[in-house]
Amino acid sequence: MRLLSALVLTLFITACSTSKKTNPTARQQPTASDNARQPSARLADSDRKAPDAPATAARPLSADPNAAQRQPSGSFRPVNANAGSSTAPVGGSSSGSDYTITAIKSKFLAIDSSAARVFLNVYTRTPDGKPISNVSDFSTRFLVNYVIYPDYNNRERLGYGNVQATPENVTVQGDHLVLTFDVKRPKEAIGAIMLTEITEVNTGKKSLNDLQLRFRAPRITDRYTLFEGNGKTPQLRNFVSRHDTILIRDVAGTSKPLYGFRYKHEFDAASSPMNTGTRPAAKTLAVDSTLMVMTNQPFRLPKEGLYFFLEDTTDTYGLGLMVTDNRFPRLTRPEKLVKPVLYVSTSSEMTELNATTDAKKSFDKYWLGLMSGNEEVAKRAIRAYFNRVEEANNLFTTYKEGWKTDKGMIYIVLGPPDRVQRSRDREVWVYNRRANVSEINFTFNRKPNQFVDDHYELVRYAEYQPVWYPIVEAWRTGAIRE
Repeated sequence: MRLLSALVLTLFITACSTSKKTNPTARQQPTASDNARQPSARLADSDRKAPDAPATAARPLSADPNAAQRQPSGSFRPVNANAGSSTAPVGGSSSGSDYTITAIKSKFLAIDSSAARVFLNVYTRTPDGKPISNVSDFSTRFLVNYVIYPDYNNRERLGYGNVQATPENVTVQGDHLVLTFDVKRPKEAIGAIMLTEITEVNTGKKSLNDLQLRFRAPRITDRYTLFEGNGKTPQLRNFVSRHDTILIRDVAGTSKPLYGFRYKHEFDAASSPMNTGTRPAAKTLAVDSTLMVMTNQPFRLPKEGLYFFLEDTTDTYGLGLMVTDNRFPRLTRPEKLVKPVLYVSTSSEMTELNATTDAKKSFDKYWLGLMSGNEEVAKRAIRAYFNRVEEANNLFTTYKEGWKTDKGMIYIVLGPPDRVQRSRDREVWVYNRRANVSEINFTFNRKPNQFVDDHYELVRYAEYQPVWYPIVEAWRTGAIRE
């Protein structure tokens, strides 16, 4: 049996590219306290290893473990929704002959105390599966409108409007469109919820996005965010390459100093959905180095790591940014490829993979062993699995790589949800027809985090085993192919 001699290289190495110091002593030893003036909060998902994957499938789930939490009374329950600056893939399937919305990412920046500018990253698909790359096609096929409510639990309309998609407010950015429009502050409102609805004209299918607006803009992320180099379009993501030119700016293009702190830390991957044990205490991060940057002025961060930017060193919440290697969100190096297989591996397999001195040889041997030596099946399984890993990195990277987050783990193993339900601090992913179960839900609760606005933790249940293990086994036998 010969090894997959150039598997890693041929499958993944296709995208090999792309200060002034301060001395704030209050930042040297951040702690995990929610109320402490330190840049860390709820950092560690878990230090525990994933349990061994069983060789046989267990009985199907008899009840929804989240039934009591699935639809909180009085809250929004939009189908196909994303909220805030966080991301959830739009669920549902297309007939293959429709123009569809596959995902929406949103962000607001305060213009002043009377208005906010909204940015929507809209991911679309034409009937042949390609992204829409023409503004006129989008404006012809879709209608965009919004309603502003006081809160998730209050349906009083504070405002509403239609958004005309024109070349002036829609731009093409890679594989998605960016729609930009301004929203006026409702009278006396400190904050509000804006529900945006994008409707496909021919089918009537609606995709929803709910975004929390804060008109007083108390946080730096309400006013500043990462922009493209041209200064016109926010990137709506929490990572950059170490060779990227970085631009942090507000709507007005204000220049002001920001204090920066770098942390060099290898964060843990998510633990099993069935791991209901007590979470370990959040870890203390030591500041590796400090710097100062100016908003509205381009700069680079040549070292990888987690960076944290503040307007004032006594602030609690700041702007977090992961600086990655040039290949991210794709993983191509063997020593990095072995890490994400944690979710479909036994503890002994991971121990062997992590202890190896030849990561590529061990990686090839691992997948060939699972696929009984069938090289073609192994290639397909690797391609499918690491496509999911790359998508998870794109969608869910926060203060750590997307594949390590709770959302990333569920997405990699089960794929995109069929529906997404949102409320103020909760997101529920609904899966239909998985492992002979009519419906299974995964609930993610938003947790305070000083680095990012969109940190979520999974509510874990032992009852997930009969669904989780058969799907893990399908990955281990090559039955899942994409």
